Amino acid sequence: MKFAPHGQYGRRASRRRSRWGRVSQKRGPWKGTASGTTPSARPCHPRPRHAAHHPRRRDPMRTVLRRPDFRLLFGGLLASMAAESILLLALAIWVKDLTGSDGLAGATIFAVIAPMTLAPLVGWIVDRYPRRPFFVAANLVTAVLLTPLLVVRDRTDVWIIYVVAALYGLSYITLSAVLSGLIRQLVPVELLAEANGVLQTVRQGLRLVGPLAGAGLYAAVGGWMLAVIGMVGFLSAAVVVGLLRTTETPPAGPGLRWPAEVSAGLRHLAGEPALRRALLGYGLGSLAMGFSESLIFAYVDQGLRRDAAFVGVLVTVQGIGGLVGGLLSPAVVRRAGEVGTLAAGVAFFGPASLALVYPNLWLGFVAVLLAGVSLPLTMVGLHTLIQRRTPQALLGRVAAASEAVVSGPQALSIGAGALLVGVLDYRVLFALIGVATLLAGGYLWHGRTLSPPPPVRIPAPRRPAEGAAAVDPAAASQEVVGTTPPGPAR
Repeated sequence: MKFAPHGQYGRRASRRRSRWGRVSQKRGPWKGTASGTTPSARPCHPRPRHAAHHPRRRDPMRTVLRRPDFRLLFGGLLASMAAESILLLALAIWVKDLTGSDGLAGATIFAVIAPMTLAPLVGWIVDRYPRRPFFVAANLVTAVLLTPLLVVRDRTDVWIIYVVAALYGLSYITLSAVLSGLIRQLVPVELLAEANGVLQTVRQGLRLVGPLAGAGLYAAVGGWMLAVIGMVGFLSAAVVVGLLRTTETPPAGPGLRWPAEVSAGLRHLAGEPALRRALLGYGLGSLAMGFSESLIFAYVDQGLRRDAAFVGVLVTVQGIGGLVGGLLSPAVVRRAGEVGTLAAGVAFFGPASLALVYPNLWLGFVAVLLAGVSLPLTMVGLHTLIQRRTPQALLGRVAAASEAVVSGPQALSIGAGALLVGVLDYRVLFALIGVATLLAGGYLWHGRTLSPPPPVRIPAPRRPAEGAAAVDPAAASQEVVGTTPPGPAR
């Protein structure tokens, strides 16, 4: 048997295996050299053993945006969220301009919130139809609902704005309920926090420019242009999301009488420990937070001694905090879990309210910045928890019911705050809000072990092959982690 010459390492010249398990092909007698060449003076060092066990980490937020299906959904939602941010405040400004009444302008916001009482019924209807077609149809119907605004001319037409605002509020509940199920269907459970974080970041960013753009358009052109922009936004969302290709199994027929089916979402919220604590804690927190909507005007007027327009500056600073909170929320969910993230969001509102007790401009900026950070943390924590702990068949009802449980107390506190600010000092009310939100945050934080952080595994984005078997949504719903007992993160 013929052997090749030995070098300083005593290795054979034939095809050989390095000490690290790699095979050298087309090499000569010396490590790292081509056949027949002179060996290099510097030996080639192998890759450290531990490198093979630590692959390069992927950024979860970029990973979810690389998914073609979510990217298409994101594009459609961007159009509809832009329409929402422009419409909501502009409708109230329109009523104020036509009537000159602050009370009637505020009633526009109440008209949008009032349909929350129908949330359980809306969720039941949503769960009876496939998600994607229902979402497309709901956007088309919303665009049609805005058409009566084109005929509003004077004070006698204000009732049209109220009717459209109420129907728009009903549409908002419907779209939120079906969107929660659609995200759960398209995105793996490991990336739900990132998907919700991306959407909340964009929503908060639009809050910086949307209301100002809507007010500017109304002043320059008139209310009819707001209706046109809203219609274009919702029609665009319907067209883009309509391009999604998803396979959905038909929803199961009703197994109980319709009253029991309608209340199934509320029963699930009450029976699941993590969801029950989240809704109780956040419901109490939102009840206290709602008072600040009216108190901020007293803070600017009586505390900072500035006119009411300065509230717009504080809202802008709050929007910057919302952007920060939206970007940070997925990482917080991965470290503290959904209930822990919700607790952090509610608790952040405590020091923000306490800081507003002392009227100082720079301290006020810090306070509203913290308040802005808190909002996306609460939304991402709550929505991700609902999506992970709820079966697909119930997700519409649970999402709608949770919206009603949270928004109902907040709507009441907004009205109560407007009354109490004329009776009590705004600083006393801000101090009470701060204490109440800190207590609510502590209650939520105490139950953070009910929802441990989600799995660390990040699935790589890939486009499904042609002819590949689609994932059955009914099977996907079995990934709901609510059936597992609380414990350490897996």
